[in-house]
Formats: sequence, C-alpha cells, structure tokens
Amino acid sequence: MQQLEGLRVLVAGLGVSGRAAVQVLTERGAHVRTYDEKVPEADARTPDEVGTVDVVVTSPGLAPAHPVLARAAAAGVPVWSEVELAWRLRADRPGGPAPWLAVTGTNGKTTTVGMLTSILAAAGHRVAQVGNVGDPVVLAAIDPSVDVLAVELSSYQLHFTSSMSVQAGAVLNVAPDHLDWHGSLEAYARDKGRIYHQAQRACVYNAADARTEQLVREADVVDGALAVGFTRAVPGVGQLGLVEDVLVDRGFARLRHTHAAELGTVGDLVALAGPDGSVPPHVVENALAAAALALAHGVEPAQVRDGLRSFVPGGHRIATVVQVDGVSYVDDSKATNGHAAAASLAAFPPGSVVWVAGGLAKGATFDELVEARADRLRAVVLIGVDRAPLRDALARHAPQVPVIEVDDSETGQVMSTAVRRAHRLAVEPAAGGVTVLLAPACASMDQFASYADRGEQFAAAARALADGS
Repeated sequence: MQQLEGLRVLVAGLGVSGRAAVQVLTERGAHVRTYDEKVPEADARTPDEVGTVDVVVTSPGLAPAHPVLARAAAAGVPVWSEVELAWRLRADRPGGPAPWLAVTGTNGKTTTVGMLTSILAAAGHRVAQVGNVGDPVVLAAIDPSVDVLAVELSSYQLHFTSSMSVQAGAVLNVAPDHLDWHGSLEAYARDKGRIYHQAQRACVYNAADARTEQLVREADVVDGALAVGFTRAVPGVGQLGLVEDVLVDRGFARLRHTHAAELGTVGDLVALAGPDGSVPPHVVENALAAAALALAHGVEPAQVRDGLRSFVPGGHRIATVVQVDGVSYVDDSKATNGHAAAASLAAFPPGSVVWVAGGLAKGATFDELVEARADRLRAVVLIGVDRAPLRDALARHAPQVPVIEVDDSETGQVMSTAVRRAHRLAVEPAAGGVTVLLAPACASMDQFASYADRGEQFAAAARALADGS
C-alpha cells in the first residue's frame, strides 16, 4: 500500500478524475493542493508552486509540455496519472487488490471494455467499467464491492503510468492520433505499449496491426505471460479468430495445438449490426479482444457467448437513428479520427454513403482515409473549422464525388443544415440502399460540447426530417 499520510501532493486538473484523486488523497491524510487554470477554487495559483510538493497527480488533459508538468520534470518531482495513483492504492481495498483487465488502442476501446464488462458479468463477477470512459479508476480500485476491473486507458493516462501490472492488457490498434500531444507516432505507440508492462497472464494484440505485435515483443512481462493475437481470419495457435461465422479460441484452449474452442458466433453481435443487418468487421475484432481478456481471467467459453449476446452498445457508435425516404441515418460520432472513420465507412457497400465529416482535425491529414474509402462515397458534406484537410484529400483521391461545405459560422445550426443537405444528396437522383453517415474523422470541440452532443444533434436533425419539420 502507498503511504500517503503527510505526503504533499499537487493535483493538476480538476475534472472528474482529478476530483476523485483529491477525495482519496485527502481521506488518507495527504496534504493536497490543486491547480486548474479554469477552476477558481484551485488553491495553487502558479506553476512555480510545484516546487513545494512531493508528487504531482495530473489530469490526462495536460500534455507533458504544460508548465506545471515541465517544472515538475525539471525539479525531479514525480508525476503520476490518476491511474498510477489508483494502482499504488489498490491494496487498500478490504480483501486485497482486485485484478485489472485493461484495454487501449486508437479506436474501439469503449466498445471492447463494454463487451468485456458484459462477459465478466455473465460469468458472475462483480465488475466495474472504469477509466477513460467510466468511473474514476482510483475509486473503483479501493471499492470492496468490485472484484475485477475492466479498465479503458488512453495514451494520455498511460504516459504517466509506470508501476501498473495488469492481469491482461490489450492494444487494439495504433494509428496516427493525438500527435499534437505526444509529438510523434512513435511516442504515441510507445505510450500505448505501457499497458503490457509486467502483464501477468496475457498480452492481447491485433494480428493485422504489426505495431501492436511489436509492442508485445518489446514488453517486459511477468514470466509465463502469453502473447495472444486476434484476427478475423482462421486463427493459428496462440490466436483467437473466425472459422466461417464462428468465434473461436486457440490462445487459451487446453487443446489449442489441435483444436479450437467455440466462443460464439457473429450472430451473437447482432445488436451492433448496421442498417443492412451485417456486423462491421471492427466490431468482430473488438469482440475477439474482449473474449481474450475474459479468457485470461478464467471465464468459460459459454460465458463469453452469453456476455456478447447480452451486450448493449453505448450511443454514437454506428447507431441507426431513423430511415427517411428509404435513406438510413447512422450516427457514428465516436469516429473522431481517420482510422475510426475508415472502419465505419468500410461497413457500407460501395457508392452508398453520403458522408458527414469534419470538425477539429488535431493536425491530422486524411489522404490515406479517402484513398482507401473513396469507393464507398456517394457524396460528402463537410462541417467544422478544419474542413480544408478533408476537402484537399477528397480533391486528390475522389474528385468525382460531390462535396458540399457548411460554413463554420453556422454553429448552432450546423448539424441541421448538414443533415438537410445530406438528405438532398441522398435522394437525388432516387436510389435505394443509401446511408447518411456521421463519421466525422475529427474531434467535436470546435462546434459541439462533445462527440455525444454532436451525435445527439445529428439524431435530432434526422428525426426532424422524418417528422417533416
């Protein structure tokens, strides 16, 4: 157990995780000060005050170059994420520490952790879904009512996490994102790979993503920990995969060298199917990753099936909102980068998508995305302040596709305007099987409160079309 009594701690950032850290630290006798430029109640007024503390607990929103963290580094003051604090306090749970099953990746984290939580619950475990989306890890780690944690971790959280040793960890994929925070793709991938450090039972990786496999190869793990890949192909030994439409395990099964254990079918994922009833490929990958983590914890194959069947997806992830004049309106506002948008577009037939895209690009470019998915596009409606990178990529790789832009001065009306224009593009000339897809490939904070707010405004505008208003 980490001894906190008398420790001088600066909590930098008073969001949800920061406030939870303050609560736990204060309860354990630490002398806590707080720093947040946007919160008047914070009592540390300048970054220079970091020199008066023993440790800094930082919000995931603060990049390493932030003055508080830069001064801490210069002064030799340790910086912990809220996740690092939680790991150090996990033994302070009545009954001893609960194991952690952790997920990171550029895309698919929340769905995978949700599936994992559903599987663990189906197996009778008392599980908490925590982390990047969910309750603060530091509260769940000391909660006696929880006996296993399903932890979603961002690269921001992992950057300042050093002592964590998960029971099993997964990196779903690595694609360019948050490079303005990390500085390079290599640094971003390296932070993702921290999830494997001292993994106890398994390192789960994407067999189709060479970076994730390399991160496993480079990881310093507990002796005996397995490397387990997931693939949509027929799996080899040490992998989970598909045999026709059946999800199977050759990573943990006792007879994996000669047999595969059946875990369920693609049909068990019907709750995540698109408008045509088919399950997108990346959803199958998420299910296989979740299954691998659950198997590492000792869950039985039949319980994997039961958990996948009962899983209810969160909002704004390829959710069909409504159909109007034969056109499906699909909200995938959670697709906040090019990698996620490419996966979303891949779920639809060629030439069938009127794509609503754009927002805050975070320095990203979109040539690879547009070149790979140009065949899916019927037309494009661009929104947001960073339309130029998408517009230019479309001009280079899909010059035949009509593009309409919604001026960023129309904030407040931007989504209703975009949906109306997308509707006209979808029905003129008349064609069946068309989808208006919100998969922005960009962050939302330029014109919306969050990706959820963006998705809700899209859904409201689509329903207004259906109502004729």
